[in-house]
Amino acid sequence: MTKQRLRGPYAVTPDWTDTRRLLDVTEALLRGGIVLLQYRNKRADAALARAQAGALCELARGYAVPCLINDDPQLALALGADGAHIGREDGALAEARAILGPERIIGISCYNEASRAQAAQAGGADYLAFGAMFDSPTKPAAVRAPLELVRQTRAISPEATICCIGGIQLGNARSLVDAGADLLAVITDLFETADPQTQARAYAQLFSPKAPV
Repeated sequence: MTKQRLRGPYAVTPDWTDTRRLLDVTEALLRGGIVLLQYRNKRADAALARAQAGALCELARGYAVPCLINDDPQLALALGADGAHIGREDGALAEARAILGPERIIGISCYNEASRAQAAQAGGADYLAFGAMFDSPTKPAAVRAPLELVRQTRAISPEATICCIGGIQLGNARSLVDAGADLLAVITDLFETADPQTQARAYAQLFSPKAPV
């Protein structure tokens, strides 16, 4: 898949071991308009992770949506995934790029650190992820990133692809888009909702051009 600048809702999978449920909800989100998918499951053993990630990559491919693997560039390469997302403990950006090559997507967790974002952009990261932006049920102890950091990064680096993550819900998502976020990475408010397809569509609409007054 050719890399392009992405803008819209970014679904990050929950720690579900029920693969059928995971695939069904993910397909509803794909129909609803997510633009990026990340496989992340901290409860899965190696065999389950490989099976789930492979199935998700195949599913996303049918919708022309890139699928990334959290923490594991080697698994991303082995499965033919579209890239990987790496954090502070997952090795250097240069190592991931050496594994995945120039065409695959690499996203970097920048937490609340402008210096880390600047280094990641200089090193060729495809998107910079800030957060947690709000209190997060997935990572309750996560460091909080100020909204001003998103605004400042957008002002300094208008070409950067900025991702926000952590505690995002439809009720607070607009502030992130208005501040300059290109991607909203969401777990709970996409996967744990009664109508995932409609929910994804509502997130996608946040990125639509505003109608003239």
